[in-house]
Amino acid sequence: MKTIVSVPASTVTVASGTALIAATYGLVRLAYGLVLPDVQHSLGFGAAVAGWTAAGSSVLYCVGALVGFVAAPTHPRLLVVLAGVSAGAGAVGMATSPSPVVFSVAAVVASAGAGLASPALVTLVQHAVRRDTARAQSVVNSGTGPGLVVAGLLALLLLPEWRAVWWVAAVATVVAAAAVLLAGRAAEQSTEHRPAPGTTRPAARPPRSWLTAHRRLVVVSLLLGAGSAAVWTYGRTLLVDAGAPAALSVTAWIALGVGGAAVALTARWTGRLRARSAWAVTAGAVAVATATLALAPQVNGVALGACVVFGWGYTAATGALIAWTTELDPDRAPAGTSLLFVVLVLGQALGAAVAGAAVDAVGTGAAFLGAAVVTAVGAVGALPRRRDGSAGSAGTAGTASTVRASGA
Repeated sequence: MKTIVSVPASTVTVASGTALIAATYGLVRLAYGLVLPDVQHSLGFGAAVAGWTAAGSSVLYCVGALVGFVAAPTHPRLLVVLAGVSAGAGAVGMATSPSPVVFSVAAVVASAGAGLASPALVTLVQHAVRRDTARAQSVVNSGTGPGLVVAGLLALLLLPEWRAVWWVAAVATVVAAAAVLLAGRAAEQSTEHRPAPGTTRPAARPPRSWLTAHRRLVVVSLLLGAGSAAVWTYGRTLLVDAGAPAALSVTAWIALGVGGAAVALTARWTGRLRARSAWAVTAGAVAVATATLALAPQVNGVALGACVVFGWGYTAATGALIAWTTELDPDRAPAGTSLLFVVLVLGQALGAAVAGAAVDAVGTGAAFLGAAVVTAVGAVGALPRRRDGSAGSAGTAGTASTVRASGA
């Protein structure tokens, strides 16, 4: 007699959502910089084309996130389909590209998948997970870490055969998107799938008060994006310039992913913190790690440790953004996630440009120290001011209490 073990639909949703984030972010969007040197050597294009491709990828990511801003509350499953199609087709295009133009267009298209996936998964997790929702959101968002680890391992195993890396990324993305869709259907049919108490259909366009309440989040998101761009864009360059062999620089990329994956282990702890406190701790960790890389890139153990801390801090900080916008307005959490992630990526685009100019002008180490300062300002900017009894402070606290009472 066979015993059938039933896995809760909420667990399947979290697992498949984590896999989709791992694929669209770690294996597709962020793997671009990891395999770029081999692609350039094979297809014969320079830094200018690579830079414009990265810029176009950021722009289309933002377009995808803006689409999610509008559509996630009502059509999250459609967004998952679009995320799987764009990231999967883009990866196939890169794997089969015969020229720099085709490769660049495919890379830009692929980047939209990550922007579409994040807000869709916020909605699906809200629908499927009844208890400890904040932790579930943090775990799903931590999928970037495992994706980076897998991307680094693939690079060690397959490079210089970079086309094989993109084929693996394409298959993984399609499979993960299909798993999310199946999990969402199971959650809808399960008895545990019921609307959270007090949940209402959000307005199509958030009111002015909602945008006003997000002002501080927008500023700190921009600063994290700008400050983190140095490591994401020039991290391998810093290590190579300090004398690290190629294998070690790829291992550092894996260390970034290990740190990101560790967010799932610390999610219960960070989930107990108010979102502002979680942001200050995690963004502060990014600042410290960036400064450490600037000061000791030649010490291999220290550099790898800093990469782990950076990966944890960055991934956990993006989760804190989701928690923060959820505290402000649970019904519009997908819209808030889209807004803040768009600002974060725009900050990365700006930070990458400024860091590039700074590297040429003052050197990589000084540029990284400047990036650490920018990130630290963003971390400090989240700390609450002295309570003055204002309506804004009371409203935030009240919203947070409501979220916790409903099991978030």
